[in-house]
Amino acid sequence: MTTTTRTPTAPDSSTTSKVTRLLGDRRLPVLVTALLFLVMYGVGLSRYQNYGFAEPQVFMNLFIDNGYLLVAAVGATFVILSGGIDLSVGSVIGFTTMLTAWLVERQGLPLFVVVPIALGVGAFGGFLMGYVIHNFEIQPFIVTLAGLFLFRGLCLVISKESISIGDSSVSSLAQTQVQLGAGFLSLGAVIALVVLAAAFYVLHYTRFGRRVYAIGGNEQSAMLMGLPQGGTKIAVYTVSGFCSALAGLLFTLYIQSGDPLHATGMELDAIAAVVIGGTLLTGGSGYVVGTLFGVLVLGLIKSIIQFEGTLSSWWTKIATGVLLCAFILIQRAMTARKKT
Repeated sequence: MTTTTRTPTAPDSSTTSKVTRLLGDRRLPVLVTALLFLVMYGVGLSRYQNYGFAEPQVFMNLFIDNGYLLVAAVGATFVILSGGIDLSVGSVIGFTTMLTAWLVERQGLPLFVVVPIALGVGAFGGFLMGYVIHNFEIQPFIVTLAGLFLFRGLCLVISKESISIGDSSVSSLAQTQVQLGAGFLSLGAVIALVVLAAAFYVLHYTRFGRRVYAIGGNEQSAMLMGLPQGGTKIAVYTVSGFCSALAGLLFTLYIQSGDPLHATGMELDAIAAVVIGGTLLTGGSGYVVGTLFGVLVLGLIKSIIQFEGTLSSWWTKIATGVLLCAFILIQRAMTARKKT
């Protein structure tokens, strides 16, 4: 009687190669975020169809209610793609609301004069932080943390109390609506989409965008290729400061007041949107379109919680934390595959 022994079969090499290629695809995190948004939106449609969730305006409100966050997250995307971090975003937004309200209400300056002043201050603050980071070789975490405290302190220097804005030009701009089919977008949402489109073009079709990716991917290789590291690093923080100030102006239109506590912690929301959108925290990989989906996912979480009615707003933070952990694990799996 003869016996036959069976050797364990090796895993299908074609399947393994497909998985490897999938995990190595830079577009994977963006596709996962987009799929997550579609699934969440589909759940909302099926669960709250009798409560008006299917109305086109509900979808438009995601852009209206999160336009300022999208602009801030776009600026943070530039910094994170370059391998840095900016913790001053929320404080710059809060300072911009206070500066705008103080100049308009207390000093009587027209809004068209205040806007370039606010944008200039934000961009100059970002420039200074980028200059210190590059020329003194200090970690971005430390420099931008100092910027966080500086701008939040300047808010209190202007006023310790909230300043309401009653200027007619601010109210008029805040109430401006752009009709799109059965719904409408606010002026702030339209500006946010324009900023997104401009950032997409700059990152993917200009020499500056290629330098940002190169420095974030491998700073030593970028230096050996002769790329201007200092100018690029300073520029990305300048862009982030400008976007933070612009986000502050949009937030001022949204809330029509200035307050020392406005946008507290919003830098974390911006970073979360960027990471959930698929941009690697180590830099060099990511898409600004992913940032858009990251902002929409965070906004959709808030909308679903509001439609549910029985959940605390703290569930937004819990859901954001869970999503961050999940996407960091995806990033870890991708980077591990690249090293093998």
